[in-house]
Amino acid sequence: MVRAKYQAVLDLGEKLNIQNGDVSEANGVLTVKGTAATQYEKNLIWDEIKASGGESPSDIVADIAVADSSIFARHTVKSGETLGAIAKQYYGSAGKYNAIFKANTDILKNPDVIHPDQELIIPNL
Repeated sequence: MVRAKYQAVLDLGEKLNIQNGDVSEANGVLTVKGTAATQYEKNLIWDEIKASGGESPSDIVADIAVADSSIFARHTVKSGETLGAIAKQYYGSAGKYNAIFKANTDILKNPDVIHPDQELIIPNL
């Protein structure tokens, strides 16, 4: 029953390709383990846990490690995106676009010019 409650978490883990994943259930508690590629992906898993079980669920234990803690995320640019929109997605504020620009000066020369399929580093703030 608890596994069904958190099925969205398990589905997200598969979608994000969480490595070394392990899921077990005992005594009404679901235990989830694995390694997310970045802190952002780990945060997405926790957000989904809270969406399914509330702010402090007692029927799930999650041990999610991060493979690359040197960055917050990696983002592949889609058509029509701006650094401001990308900053809003990851940081909640479009005004933090300059942090993304500075982290990607090896491929970006102007913060107003990005191209589809560029892979940007989203730095830790």
